[in-house]
Amino acid sequence: MDDVGGLRERKKRQMYQRLSDTAIGLFLEKGYEQVTVADVAAAVDISKPTLFRYFPTKEDLVLHRLADHEGEAGRVVAHRPAGCSPLEALRRHFLDGLARRDPVTGLNDEAEVLAFHRLLYGTPSLVARLHAHVERNEAALADVLGSEAGGVVRARLAAGQIVAVQRVLAQENWRHMTVGRSADAFYPEAVAVARSAFAQLEAGLPHLARPSKATG
Repeated sequence: MDDVGGLRERKKRQMYQRLSDTAIGLFLEKGYEQVTVADVAAAVDISKPTLFRYFPTKEDLVLHRLADHEGEAGRVVAHRPAGCSPLEALRRHFLDGLARRDPVTGLNDEAEVLAFHRLLYGTPSLVARLHAHVERNEAALADVLGSEAGGVVRARLAAGQIVAVQRVLAQENWRHMTVGRSADAFYPEAVAVARSAFAQLEAGLPHLARPSKATG
């Protein structure tokens, strides 16, 4: 990519981030239903049609914060090292996220992160869009699992179970954070629960717990 193209892409990414951050700030301050798309556009000094070129819906302004995690489980499996099973790769990735206090694992007690989660899980239209995000992650993971799972239907069923376990683990961690638990203090318990959950997955999906040659 030439310098001009690279600069254009950077500016585009910056605008996506600026719009999303501004919108989330307004939603947290005034309430999701009380803030319109026009309000967000005005706060960034652009027109409403221009904003819609970046984000087709109001919900997209919030879900953009999860964009980097779109299809993440599939990527983890696709790029796992040789000799590492799909479930082992996913387990390691989730435990690494806990260690880093990655907000997507729910184990993060920073005020800004907790506020974002309250906005996300407390707004029906955002919860509905989150389900669509989860379904896309399942589909991406199922595509990567492919023949290792023993066919299309088994791949979809396995992906659904794996993504559901990750989602429940994150929601349980977040629930503990909302009642005042410290992320650092709760970390050992979160790790133990995650290990147990992945052990259950390995017991139920033994064909995905066997080491196999990585695809990338």
